[in-house]
Amino acid sequence: MGTVLVTGATGTLGREVVRLLVARGAAVRGLSRRARPGGDGVEWVVGDLVTGEGIAEALAGVETVLDCATTQGKKDVTGVERLVEQARRAGVRHLVYVSIVGIDRVPLAYYRAKLACERVVRESGLGWTVLRATQFHDLLLRFSDASAKLPVFPVVRGARIQPVDVREVAEHVAGLVGEGPSGYAPEVGGPQVRTHRDLAEAYLRAAGRRRVLLPVPLPGPAGRALRAGGLTAPERAVGRGTFEEALERRFGTADVNQG
Repeated sequence: MGTVLVTGATGTLGREVVRLLVARGAAVRGLSRRARPGGDGVEWVVGDLVTGEGIAEALAGVETVLDCATTQGKKDVTGVERLVEQARRAGVRHLVYVSIVGIDRVPLAYYRAKLACERVVRESGLGWTVLRATQFHDLLLRFSDASAKLPVFPVVRGARIQPVDVREVAEHVAGLVGEGPSGYAPEVGGPQVRTHRDLAEAYLRAAGRRRVLLPVPLPGPAGRALRAGGLTAPERAVGRGTFEEALERRFGTADVNQG
């Protein structure tokens, strides 16, 4: 299968993808903005997608690129553009871009940037695959940690979310190595569609904390899309790990049962 370059290799998704590929005996090259020690079965290279520094060197001899990196807004698009440009020069056969379910339905700035990234990949001239996944448990935990520090716990009124275990998404991403470019791959969604309020209550129970939940209305098209399940893919509820299981790993034996 040749050398596989994983961008965002130290991030939430990237490190799980790297772990799986190493376990399967793949030749893995991990892109990081900072030098890292070896000895873990990974060839670590230093590079920055946004500036383009080190990207040509990172792509030398690479057949497959798994783009698990993300920044914010226009920088995200710039990073993908630079990656595509150098991947064409390097003769990369397959570019896999990891994206988000529903970004074409929920009109928020971050999702517009992700859509633009997808367009760059589609129009790259490379063999490509785009895999969309629903929101990671890890993301919800970070948001919940921040919210729990406030006097009240804000929840987006009526928002529906389908959280997924990042390790399961990593399995799907790693599984694309060795396969040919397939365009849009089947989406990966968590096992349950839940409201933001329901997930917040589960978090507070597991954390053993008490907070008043403050419903926050999100007006306009974005709010309507979130309430309609724009970020969910119930027909692709292929994930197995639940949010309660993620909470149990995080908080141990706390009460994580759904109320």
